[in-house]
Amino acid sequence: MAVMTLEAPPPASTPIRLSFGRPLTVDDLEEMPDDGHRYELLDGSLLVSPAPGWRHQEVALALATVLKTACPRDMRVVIAPFAVRLTADTEFQPDVLVTFFEDLTPKNLPVPPLLAVEVRSPSTALVDLNLKKAAYQRHRVSSYWLVDPDRDAPTLTALELDDFGHYVEVAAVSGKQKFHAKRPFPVTVVPAELAAGLHSS
Repeated sequence: MAVMTLEAPPPASTPIRLSFGRPLTVDDLEEMPDDGHRYELLDGSLLVSPAPGWRHQEVALALATVLKTACPRDMRVVIAPFAVRLTADTEFQPDVLVTFFEDLTPKNLPVPPLLAVEVRSPSTALVDLNLKKAAYQRHRVSSYWLVDPDRDAPTLTALELDDFGHYVEVAAVSGKQKFHAKRPFPVTVVPAELAAGLHSS
């Protein structure tokens, strides 16, 4: 297929949805330019987001470290960029994910993860809270966490699927409050500790 080009780059602070006159597939993502943006696919529509900033990455790495320390031997913690291929027309790159080791391939995760985490940025907050939440729920991702990397008031909201396949909020913690997660494995997460690297001392 022909290489797809974007006539104009996405605005620096806003994710956009692009239409190419037909639904896209995960194969089309391989033709996207290597320009630092994050290219994801939702029901055939392209989601383009600017590269995350330092605060976002600092908190994502801190969370991945906490999860990795507690992770059982049969599971793995993976950080973005790494594709979760939910269907032929939906592929996301959660900031942090947890999955079974046996489900991973060298290129992507072809099944829903046990946990998907999005560290919120001003440019992606609504996408994470609405579009991705709905998609993760539809594809039965057991746990979905939203982390706000605010330097002085970091938060973590944890959602889990109930018996009817709907997300319910099981925790909403901020600052030094502790979240004692049971899924996908027991681990304690403290938002203030995730954001500790955002301070000079």
